[in-house]
Amino acid sequence: MTAIEAQHLGKCYRRQSLGLPTLLGALSRAEVRRAAEIFWALRDVNFTVARGQTIGVVGPNGSGKSSLLGLVTGTITPTEGSVRATGRISSLLELGAGFHPDLSGRENVFLNAAILGIPREDVRQRFDAIVNFAGLREFIDMPVKHYSSGMYVRLAFSVAIEMDPDILLIDEVLAVGDMAFQMKCLDRIRDFQKRGKTILFVSHALDLVEEFCDEVFLIHDGHLIQRGKPGEVIFAYLRSYMVRLGQLNVEEHGTREVEIRQVRLLDADGREAVTFATGQPLTVEVYYRAQRRVEKPVFGFNLKTGNGFYVFGSNTQIAQYPIAAVAGDGVIRLTINPLTLMAGRFFLSLSIHSWDHAVQYHRQEDLHPFIVKDASEHKGVFHLNTAWELKPAP
Repeated sequence: MTAIEAQHLGKCYRRQSLGLPTLLGALSRAEVRRAAEIFWALRDVNFTVARGQTIGVVGPNGSGKSSLLGLVTGTITPTEGSVRATGRISSLLELGAGFHPDLSGRENVFLNAAILGIPREDVRQRFDAIVNFAGLREFIDMPVKHYSSGMYVRLAFSVAIEMDPDILLIDEVLAVGDMAFQMKCLDRIRDFQKRGKTILFVSHALDLVEEFCDEVFLIHDGHLIQRGKPGEVIFAYLRSYMVRLGQLNVEEHGTREVEIRQVRLLDADGREAVTFATGQPLTVEVYYRAQRRVEKPVFGFNLKTGNGFYVFGSNTQIAQYPIAAVAGDGVIRLTINPLTLMAGRFFLSLSIHSWDHAVQYHRQEDLHPFIVKDASEHKGVFHLNTAWELKPAP
């Protein structure tokens, strides 16, 4: 059964003009301004979401993700097309939306529930559960204008999920709050999934999107560009759109006498992936083409964190794996086993150069992003094998 259906859905806004209007300006630039002021946040979006599905929505900032959720929940009216949602909706679309700053947390619980269409008696029965989940018992009678951003989110999320909705819309709010509360929220989302609830989940935390979602929508410039399996869509987003928009420090150059034609990142099962686990193998297959016979080429790589910190770099020369020559098409395989990187987003750079480093045949800087998940509670960038030993004093 269909939970959400959108047909030719679009939302148009008008940009505000800058400066003070004048009669002369209005007469001379009226037609130009009329066209320029129109901005389509979404245009001709079509999709259906089956009941019980969890759908991730990814895309660059300003692509139309939040507008999509606003249209689904009904807080925004479409300019064209239609969207229909079946069942009761709870939404977390904006930090503290529906809260009055001068009212206490207690009063805002009832206010927020009323906005969601929840009877007051239902809220009264669930009030203790809401406060306990939020962990704000000692602050519940304090005006929310004195709350931190994390406290806002904890209370808003608690109200939304305790109302037992059929459809839950989440827009990036899990990025706020401490780790313990985030884990509680994720556990509740898992519980919702087991109970057959429908979830639309907007997040830049791509590892969570891949873990929780059945499908992912990629939205860019107001259009639904792609939908499909989480790994495939996230990989397309990282490789194509973030690179194209300059959000990655990508640089590619070289003589192309030996050219990198294709790169595949494979997980422990030999499947192409974008997310890998600490302690498991990561394999990189580099397909190349040599335009002529090249003697003693060197293949290299390096890894950086999402903020540009240089983690590790090596090449076939350093590893004492000399290659006599290459000609035509071929593939070289790099295996990192075990992968000791810890949770985070990383970028792989690849290069092919001459033995004396004088000629760069082909270099791809930060062109291959991937995600690492770590199930342990260790902290840091990479894992160190450690052991503790307690001995009596001498």
